[in-house]
Amino acid sequence: MSRIGKKPVAVPSGVTATIDGNSFSAKGPMGELSLAFTDNVTVSMSDDGVLVAPVEGAKNARSHWGMVRTMISNLFEGVSKGYVKQLEMKGVGYRAQMKGNDIQLALGLSHDVIYKAPDGIKLAVGKPTEITVSGIDKQRVGQTAADIRKFRPPEPYKGKGIRYVGEFVFRKEGKKK
Repeated sequence: MSRIGKKPVAVPSGVTATIDGNSFSAKGPMGELSLAFTDNVTVSMSDDGVLVAPVEGAKNARSHWGMVRTMISNLFEGVSKGYVKQLEMKGVGYRAQMKGNDIQLALGLSHDVIYKAPDGIKLAVGKPTEITVSGIDKQRVGQTAADIRKFRPPEPYKGKGIRYVGEFVFRKEGKKK
């Protein structure tokens, strides 16, 4: 039985939530997001916040119950605070710079990589080796950060590459004579 699905999602101040059939939308100071959920769960408003309950007799109701509750919680956090992922670059000559809304990455390849920012995502470069990805949709912010990291993931021998801030990279010992 889902333990997280039983808890109501508190609506933050400054955020309005609306339920229309099988869609849920939240509007706050950062923007507006919506979520379409299945017929396996019912979403309702109460004094405590938003309640999610499984539909009796539905085959996948219990597996969707906690997930829908968490996705609604993520919508509230996104429209009220937003999400931020930070990346750092390690390696000689690895650097990033902004080109309009796009980011240009020098990663030791024969050419510079230009990454175009998706809609709703803001890219920023503080230092030449630090990239900040921000937005209101948790999934899109995480996917954008993963796409940038995929150009040069950290390698285990020297630790060069693009990594999340605070990420641990397991280091290997090199060849022995």
